Amino acid sequence: MFTPHSLSIALLMMITSAVCWGSWANTFKGVKNYRFELFYWDYAIGIFLISLVLGHTMGSTNHDASSLINNIHSADVSNVVSTLIGGAIFNLANLLLVAAIDMAGLAIAFPVSIGIALVVGVISSYALQPRGNAGLLAAGVVCAVIAVVLDGKAYGSLASAGRTVSKKSIITCVVSGVLMGLWAPFVAHAMTTGNTLGPYSVAVFLTLGALLSCSIWNVYFMKKPLVGEPVNFADYFRGPASGHVLGILGGVIWGTGMVFNLVAASFTGVAISYAIGQSAPMVAALWGVLAWKEFKGAGSKAYVYLFLMFVFYCLAIALVARANG
Repeated sequence: MFTPHSLSIALLMMITSAVCWGSWANTFKGVKNYRFELFYWDYAIGIFLISLVLGHTMGSTNHDASSLINNIHSADVSNVVSTLIGGAIFNLANLLLVAAIDMAGLAIAFPVSIGIALVVGVISSYALQPRGNAGLLAAGVVCAVIAVVLDGKAYGSLASAGRTVSKKSIITCVVSGVLMGLWAPFVAHAMTTGNTLGPYSVAVFLTLGALLSCSIWNVYFMKKPLVGEPVNFADYFRGPASGHVLGILGGVIWGTGMVFNLVAASFTGVAISYAIGQSAPMVAALWGVLAWKEFKGAGSKAYVYLFLMFVFYCLAIALVARANG
């Protein structure tokens, strides 16, 4: 299978991962009058399909013991189960994130949710696989927390511009962030304990767990939505073709970032790769501010908070990256 053989290649893959993770939600923003609960079915299919494609290509270059199929056959069942559970937890977190994007926008939902996830994920992953400088990782986590607080301040300042500020959206972001940070330890376990799963195998089972769990999480939100009236499967089949295409495309973009992040983790360690990949909020916030004009009409205070949020996220990324040195 393909794996990076130098820090520069691993870093490039992690940066690509961050761009993918910070950009996939544009596909949802680009869908008009299509509920996120319906969009999400196509998204879940997309993440699973791309993991299979990359697993059978990049993950099977030499057909040796580490190739996708051989690795799956040799891995401990407990590691497969651990990854499936991680996928189910990720899926619930991501559903809540998409709901928060629907309520608050990219520039708010991503930094708050993923910033919290960075804190939870780095700490829990490092506890399982202690690689990197603990002091620098801790400093990076503190900077991420400050960035989350600043982004929340920016959101609060929208009220002065006559825009609706929803407490429900912030609560949804926080719950999403905590859950988003909890799936990483399950992946770390599967990649480091016993007969391990390789990165491509992890991606397949993680996304399979996410897809299967849609029958629980997404069905629940279809019946009891956070916003709007309940929807059913008939609404999905009546949905626009563009919505289905964009949903699958969004899944492909996110799934590509996931595979790249996991493959890079095989070189740098899960804590480092996960943290750098979680710089995606900066990418998402730029999309929200520049492309979708989510802060149009907001006062200068909001932009000051956003600028400081970017500064502290940059510091968080730099410190986490330096921790690998």
